Amino acid sequence: MAEIIQRAGTWTFDGDTLRIVPGNGKSTHTLRRELGEVAVPLEAVAGIAYEAGHGRKAGRLRVRLRTGADPLAHVAGGRLPDAADPYQLAVDGDRAGVAEYVVDEVRNALLLEQVADGPCDRYLLPGPSVPRTAAGTDGTAVFDGERVQLEWNWMAEESKSSGGPRTLPLDELTAVEWTPAVGWQNGSLRFRPRGGHTAPKPEHDPNCVLLWGVRQARETGGAVLLAAAVAARLPHPGAGPPPALAEGASAVAAGATASAPPSLVKSAPEDADHDALLRRLRELGELHREGILTDEEFAAAKRAVLNRF
Repeated sequence: MAEIIQRAGTWTFDGDTLRIVPGNGKSTHTLRRELGEVAVPLEAVAGIAYEAGHGRKAGRLRVRLRTGADPLAHVAGGRLPDAADPYQLAVDGDRAGVAEYVVDEVRNALLLEQVADGPCDRYLLPGPSVPRTAAGTDGTAVFDGERVQLEWNWMAEESKSSGGPRTLPLDELTAVEWTPAVGWQNGSLRFRPRGGHTAPKPEHDPNCVLLWGVRQARETGGAVLLAAAVAARLPHPGAGPPPALAEGASAVAAGATASAPPSLVKSAPEDADHDALLRRLRELGELHREGILTDEEFAAAKRAVLNRF
């Protein structure tokens, strides 16, 4: 086992998982404290490196994840400040040897297990826990795992406040977007509802919470963590049509008549569009891979959903 302990946090690698635990000092960024421990499976790692410091500047240990492996990394898009990024660790000069040992151990495991470094078609990390609350400049967003609730304050434009609080069910969203505030430039936390058209500016969009630049440090943690929690529960952006779709369609055409338990297909309404049905097929596939559904239950549920196309 390889382990490095620093003021900013502790990284431990046991051959299968890289555990990243934030420091408990006041200097630890709010986002790191709120996110807590992160367990990175080896299959999610694309690379790792140690950059030596110079003079009083600390060295830096960085782990690079595969594209699409982590909902937080996907939403953040490399825009987190160094202190808030859970995938890098400031290393004191006298611990450089330990950092290099951690790098060697992870790299050797990647080679031994022949882990692919290409994009993922599903999240390999679960994302932040829920419920989550993000306080913005003109309102507050709350996500409980099933719906997003937006409430406005006195700073909200009339185009938002006149409509009152909003509730956005998860199954009606197609995406969530986090834009960080930079200096005096505003940021935003925007939710994209299904069937929505071009959105207005963040200050006028009733599906968007504004993040003012002067409050960046306060809002970075809550907003991006909530966005990552939502993204983790939406269809993966890299997932294509389910591989079983063609097989299922052939089975239906051949006259398959097996019935599925109503509880497995009731979430697909009679007039559901194809996106909703494809999302349900992906969910059934996940349940099957995790062993929650038997082969027979999965096949029957899949046919029942396909019949709605």
